[in-house]
Amino acid sequence: MKIVIAPDSFKETLSASEAANAIEAGFLEFFPSAEILKLPIADGGEGTVDVLVSATEGSYFSTNVLGPMGEAVSARWGMLGDTKTAVIEVAEACGLHLVSVEKRNPMIASSHGVGELILAAVDEGAEHIIIGLGGSSSNDGGMGFLRAIGVRFQDISGNQLRGDVSSLSSLSDIDLSYIDPRLKGVSFEVACDVDNPLVGPQGASAIFASQKGADSQMIDQLDIILNHYSGVISRKFNNDVSLYPGAGAAGGIGYGFKAFLDAELKSGIKIILDKVDFNHHLLNADLVITGEGKIDSQSDRGKAPVGVIEYAKRHKCRIFIIAGTIENSDTLISNYGIDKVFSVVSSELSIEEAMANPFESLMAISREAAQHYKKYYSDFNSQD
Repeated sequence: MKIVIAPDSFKETLSASEAANAIEAGFLEFFPSAEILKLPIADGGEGTVDVLVSATEGSYFSTNVLGPMGEAVSARWGMLGDTKTAVIEVAEACGLHLVSVEKRNPMIASSHGVGELILAAVDEGAEHIIIGLGGSSSNDGGMGFLRAIGVRFQDISGNQLRGDVSSLSSLSDIDLSYIDPRLKGVSFEVACDVDNPLVGPQGASAIFASQKGADSQMIDQLDIILNHYSGVISRKFNNDVSLYPGAGAAGGIGYGFKAFLDAELKSGIKIILDKVDFNHHLLNADLVITGEGKIDSQSDRGKAPVGVIEYAKRHKCRIFIIAGTIENSDTLISNYGIDKVFSVVSSELSIEEAMANPFESLMAISREAAQHYKKYYSDFNSQD
């Protein structure tokens, strides 16, 4: 019997690799002789660098950059095994985890460090760069990283704007003549973990700014500012991409890549699964297990488990979801053809208790999943 374990990270508790280990431990108790293949995955957010560097036997680098609030941070990125493809997670430079709760303010937070990482990758010979979006504390439409690579944002008098989002209210023109010339030979592939547009009721500000510290008034202000920003850019380039799927990812950094660097915005999970040759690993698999910290209404907007499910269904594998918490499990089963879902958090185990011992909690629910599958598997064999 072949079991493929392909979870995303359980945010703030377990990396994707740790989650895969916990699930494997639970299943080995019931299937000690099974062929178990662990393929930790990511959707463009946390874990993207680790997954791709590990899968291609690449290398890690660390670069000191400006963090979201202007402080120095050490950001890790990777070069894939081909030595020409770099992979960068924006959260390493402007992640929400870099800002304490009381200091979170998306009107100030900048993506500047992302641009510095791009230049560092080019210094190392990168010709193609995969950008993993997700987990950012910024909501600047990519202004910060664009300034770092040489884009100049100007007011009506030709003065350069400050780096904060509020200054974009005065944006009148854009000067591209100072962009690092080496970037003309670099292609960008942007891994989006959501497909939200830049602006509007499903945009970066409306959907994600509250978790970055914005109240309702600031959310409205941010959306107005980004509307103005994208309006100036669309007139300048005669091409409005503000509603492009993924433009709103990572506080609008996706928009910055699409509008200024003609980047290819793609489902992050599909990029990851293709790079690790997931279809090949699914050959002859009996059961595929995926999951992450929380499965909810946002999960079908490009999150990792749904991507895994889509690939697994093509191979007619049985599919289990094991997650920290799950909303509307019956809907998941009916909409995606999942065989069974398992939630770590239950009436017997609170979220606080689960997070206090995340590995053991995930292993325990995995035992339950394995026991359920063993019953099915035994019943199935008896019918042969």
